[in-house]
Amino acid sequence: MTLQRFPNAAIVSSKILGEKLKFPNGRTAANRFMKAAMTERLSTYDPQNPKKHGLPTKEILNIYDKWGRGEYGMIITGNVVVDPTNLEAIGNAIIFEEGDSEERRSLYAQWAKNMKHDGALAIMQLSHAGRQSSIWVNRTPFGASDIELKTDPPGTMYGKPIALTTEQIKTEVVDRFVYAAKYAYECGFDGIQLHGAHGYLLTQFTSPTTNNRTDKYGGSLENRNRVIIEIYEAIRREVPESTGFLVGIKSNSKEFQEKGTTVNDARDLCAAYEKHGFDFVELTGGTAEKYVFAHERESTKIREAFFVEFADAIRPVFKNTVLYLTGGFRTVGAMIDAVEKNTTQGIGLARPATAEPDLPKKILNGSVPSAVKDAFNPNDMIKQIMASGSQIEQMGRKSVEDAGGDVMDQISDYSDPKMVELFIQATYKLFEDGKKAAMAGKAPKTVVVME
Repeated sequence: MTLQRFPNAAIVSSKILGEKLKFPNGRTAANRFMKAAMTERLSTYDPQNPKKHGLPTKEILNIYDKWGRGEYGMIITGNVVVDPTNLEAIGNAIIFEEGDSEERRSLYAQWAKNMKHDGALAIMQLSHAGRQSSIWVNRTPFGASDIELKTDPPGTMYGKPIALTTEQIKTEVVDRFVYAAKYAYECGFDGIQLHGAHGYLLTQFTSPTTNNRTDKYGGSLENRNRVIIEIYEAIRREVPESTGFLVGIKSNSKEFQEKGTTVNDARDLCAAYEKHGFDFVELTGGTAEKYVFAHERESTKIREAFFVEFADAIRPVFKNTVLYLTGGFRTVGAMIDAVEKNTTQGIGLARPATAEPDLPKKILNGSVPSAVKDAFNPNDMIKQIMASGSQIEQMGRKSVEDAGGDVMDQISDYSDPKMVELFIQATYKLFEDGKKAAMAGKAPKTVVVME
């Protein structure tokens, strides 16, 4: 296949993108590229059998066998959930004390090993969905408050959240995140990333739209951020900085719904992460209520990355903490520009990494000037995200060895309009099948499988 790339992207020296990044605890990333977290939804789902619930599968291992050969400086897993009853979706990987087993530890250890083929730092993203738990998993999930999610992406339904008590914040949130972080360390991961963005539980605490608490976890921004700081400090008591284990966070640069987290709020949150010693922060944006569209702002068109102007405002608070920016980077020139202008130190890649798992390797050896340009309507973010999910599923079908060393094996080329049309037809079928499943009281499938 001949991949169509973003146009007007000249071949330029990518030397600056190959520079090492040093973290506050002394660890280094081999280069500036980070594979950002994307949900895989391919782990086991067996809630009645804790030992078999949320186990990484061979498909997960195959996926990271490919990304692990892409010359990323850092690779972050999809959201590994810390509570078996508060999942983002059926198929999430889970770490929880009740499900501990030699099999689980062995699978997570192999996951970490596969991520490191080319020397990447293997980072596990830890998450708790809170009120964004699928109704098929939990009709009464935990939340920072009892504020229900009103706007549902297609095919998704959520339950009515129950506000966590002060005691439960310790036992059901802090303790579970700490247990999972220590577990990741023991299984050979190089660090963890707290998922504090996109409307998940930690964001439900920090955002004024989802936190109406009147105790020490509500009200002021400092109070709303308290649970994140408590998690960080508790992790560091179990896995000290001296171990070299990295602790970072994914944080919104801005929420885009009314009365959401502002850029000033995001800057103050990041200042707190810098103060307390977080090793890295990944900036992103948006929530399940408000997806971020690439073409809403003229500044986005000019500088390419979705959140670059917000990152410019936040960047000055970081002195030691390493900053990554994810969302919208498509050309090598724009990546270099963001680094040279000190907007960010690291470049996060999400959807471009599903179309081309070894994109950093190709950029660093000078063979490509840009990412693959898909043929979707540029403002149809939901279909683009679903298409990436389909490519992740395709990556999981074979190991690199079984694919004859080809990391691109079986990945659909969505730069081909004909393939996009086939995908759109498949999404319609997925939605129709989902409606029928829901009417029958069964969980709808959420991943488009392309043959």
